[in-house]
Amino acid sequence: MTLVIMAAGMGSRFGGMKQLTPLTDEGEFIMDFTIYDAIQAGFDKFVIIIKEENEELFEEKIGRRLRKNGVNIRYAYQKQELPAGFEVPEGRVKPFGTGHAIMSAGKIDDNFGVVNADDCYGRDAFMKLASYLKNAKDGEKAQYCMVGYQVKNTLSENGSVSRGVCLKDENSNLTKVDEHKKIERRADGVIINTFDDDSVVTLEEDTIVSMNCFGFTPSFCDNLHDMFVRFLEANKDNLTKCEFFLPSAVQELIDRGAADVKVLESDAVWQGVTNRADSEIFREFMRKEKENGVYPKNLWAIND
Repeated sequence: MTLVIMAAGMGSRFGGMKQLTPLTDEGEFIMDFTIYDAIQAGFDKFVIIIKEENEELFEEKIGRRLRKNGVNIRYAYQKQELPAGFEVPEGRVKPFGTGHAIMSAGKIDDNFGVVNADDCYGRDAFMKLASYLKNAKDGEKAQYCMVGYQVKNTLSENGSVSRGVCLKDENSNLTKVDEHKKIERRADGVIINTFDDDSVVTLEEDTIVSMNCFGFTPSFCDNLHDMFVRFLEANKDNLTKCEFFLPSAVQELIDRGAADVKVLESDAVWQGVTNRADSEIFREFMRKEKENGVYPKNLWAIND
């Protein structure tokens, strides 16, 4: 099985490339733990989506070391290119979103997972993802999945986070993902989201949210191009800022009846670095994980 890792983001809130910032005492990156956990779950091929100009840096920091440890990886480039009939606006630097990132991976012939490079999902997520994907099939309705987290396990101590709040039916199939861009825990312990119009909604601790951890069959790649063209047409007057997000592509297929997306709930605690101040929290978490034997002191036998 293949795992696609989206690593072309710019880390605007972090203030730099989170993907290549060492975050443990041993100099490891979040992506090291993602790939290590995924291998334990049964993934054996990895596609890392990057900006082409960063390939040499990724190879120096990650690729060469992983290959020496027998990990099968390749890079795919998320470029500032659009289909015929559309032009990238002058001055746009930001990539065209996570849905566009998966398009950059090209055709994938086996079932595959998708994750962010700057989120540490925990091994349970990859175990659940791999278990589902082993039997997932394309048919009249494609069989996709999403690992969902309890919102209480995905918060940052250093500011608000953006999460997709998930709704599901009686069969645990995803029906909708509502983007909440400013989720935080108030001083009184209540979890809230503040919308753009300053209205506020409270969220229960066990509200299921998406962390962009999805599982797909090969048909998903086949659908992406046409969905992206329709997205560009609908946003042709806003190409300077618009983004084609992965959850939106998934939602379109659900709404069309082309796919069922099983929600696989995890009680794992997400670890990540939304803000630079989260770095030391992540470092201390991994110290304890290693002390408790969850991970070896050095993840890889060959570290240079």
